[in-house]
This record gives sequence, structure tokens and C-alpha cells, in this order.
Amino acid sequence: MNTQTTARRASQGAATAVTPTTIAIPQADLDDLHERLDRVRFTDELPGAGSDYGVSLALVQEWTEYWRTVFDWRRVEQRLNAYPQFTTEIDGQNIHFLQVRSGRPDAVGLILTHGWPGSVLEFLDVIDPLVAAGYDVVIPSVPGFGFSGPTTERGWNVHRIAGAWVELMARLGYQRYGAAGNDGGSLISPEVGRLDPEHVIGVHVSQLFSFPSGDPAELADLTAEEQAGIEHLTWFWENMGAFNMMLSQAPQTVAHALADSPVGLLGWNGQLLIGVDAEFAVANVALYWLTGTTGSSIRLYYEMSKAEQQASGPTTVPTALAGSTNDFLSIRRFADRDHANIVRWNVYDTPGHYAAHQAPQVLAADMVEFYDSLV
Repeated sequence: MNTQTTARRASQGAATAVTPTTIAIPQADLDDLHERLDRVRFTDELPGAGSDYGVSLALVQEWTEYWRTVFDWRRVEQRLNAYPQFTTEIDGQNIHFLQVRSGRPDAVGLILTHGWPGSVLEFLDVIDPLVAAGYDVVIPSVPGFGFSGPTTERGWNVHRIAGAWVELMARLGYQRYGAAGNDGGSLISPEVGRLDPEHVIGVHVSQLFSFPSGDPAELADLTAEEQAGIEHLTWFWENMGAFNMMLSQAPQTVAHALADSPVGLLGWNGQLLIGVDAEFAVANVALYWLTGTTGSSIRLYYEMSKAEQQASGPTTVPTALAGSTNDFLSIRRFADRDHANIVRWNVYDTPGHYAAHQAPQVLAADMVEFYDSLV
């Protein structure tokens, strides 16, 4: 074997290496953060405006005070570091992930994917019940988010992320695995199933983002439940959808402000964290701030809107929905158009969008029942 061949194989091995890691934010970064929080300059607000104009001043002040006086990032680090964590390079991007094994030699792996402005933190409460049920749990940080960021090139859209997850699960040795997700993860996980149907036994999501195509026939004979779903979706886009338009068109414009002000980041990300406890809200915002991924994370919306490669035809792997009455309401007739093998459809009366954090036992039980039916 010549020297060039040896060097090439060594380089390939390094690129596919899975390296143990732990989280340890430098104290200087924490000190800088608290100096900024102490020097906060809040915006004004019209008397009695509440949330009419967006995230209220009162809520941002409440969360900021919690961040300054109660929140402890080292406590978050300690909780993360209680689980095995790793990094590996896939498609030129550093990928961070947790991998918690059940101890079963034939365990099915479950890859759980978050969205924005969530993070790996939202799934910590479902790890133990899933592992206790005999499943290995893999929780990656999405490229550009948290400890998998920032991204350094264009094109990290849903399809490319899904391809990275397929490679990750193959690299970890899983011949059979499930893909589950929330928010952006509910877009990525079905695409994982589309790309790797030979190994993905099922897809479990908290939302099925299927919308009317524009064909009037699709809106004929809507049930009362479906009509309510359409009305809720319309309300959301008319009252809270501005972030999507902004991030799909010009994420860099707002990124300058978000990278410079932790309280500004708290207000911006907080528009989709309303209803959660202060600890969870601040922990997720702090993770973005301390990893310097405030700008790279929101680029995902731009990449999704500009993606040239679009899904073709419905997904075919078994698919399950575990939705919430207090979240985006998935509509079955549209979901059946986009996913040909929906085998489970549950909507629970749970608190909201972050079910893995807000109702972990409910979500974990639904996942276990679904995947137990497939193994």
C-alpha cells in the first residue's frame, strides 16, 4: 500500500469518526452574557397593548429577570452531560448528538429531531421512558443549531438534513430504526423515511404539515373538525406568521440584532415559546446564544423556501401522528394525500407545541405503542 492510499484512508476514517464529547461553555462567555443582561435596554410599549403588537414587554421582562437571577446554565450542562454525547462529520458539517443505549443488543434506534426555536433540550424528558421500553435514543442537533452549528455553506434544507440523518444512523450501525420529530423535525422525519425505507420502520411526528393544494374540491364537505383546523391555520398565518415570511426571505437582516442582544433573541425566539415555563424558554434561548447559532439556525427557513429538490409523491413508511389540541391542528384528508401509510392518528388534550417537554409521558407512551406494533 503506497503512502497516498494510506493517507487517503486515514483521512476518510477521520471524517467518519464518532467522537465522544461533553458540553463546557467557557466561563468568559457566561460572564459576557450576564453583563449584557445587566445592561438591558427594554423597548417601550403602548399602555394596555399586551400581546396585540407581538411578544409583550411584560413577558420579556419576566423571562429576562429569570435569566439574570434564577437560571443556571451549568445546571443545563450537567443535565446534558449526564447522557453520552458525540460529534461526527457528515457532508462537511459537524454533527452533535446524544446517543443513549437501552442495553438490548438488537435494539431499534429512534432518532428524534427538533425544530426552531426548540433544541435537543426538548427531548430530554422522553429519553428515560423510551430507553426503559427497550429503544436506543439518538437526538442530534440540527445542522446550524446549537452544538451542530453554525453551518458554513448553503443548502442545508430538509432533504439534506434527512440525508445526513440516514448516514448518521447507518454510521451508528442501526439496520432498523424509527424517525420521530416535532416542529421542523416533523418535516425532516418523514423525509428520512422517504430516503431510507429499507431501514426506517416507522415515522412518528407531532404535526403533519399538509395544507390545501388550491384545488377547490379538496375543501368540499369539510367536517366540523377539519373546518376548525382550517380556521386555526388561517388565524395563525394572519396573526403569527410574519416570522416565517421574514426568515424565508431575509434571515440575515434580523440575525445582526439577534447575535448582539440576548434579550432581543429572547423576544424573537419567544414568539414561539409562549405557554412554556420560564426555565424551558430561557434554556433554549441560552443554548442558541452560547453556541453562536442565532443566525445559522434561522437560515433553515430560507433554505426550505429556496430548495430546488422537492418531495415527489407521498411517503410510504408507516406513519403516526401524536398531536395536541393546543397546537397546530393537522387535517387528515390533506395528510393522507401526502402520506400514503398513516396507521395511527391521535390528538391529545396536552398543553401545547412542545409535547416532549410539556407532556413527556403521553408522547413517550404513544411512541412506544406505535413502534412496539412495528418491531
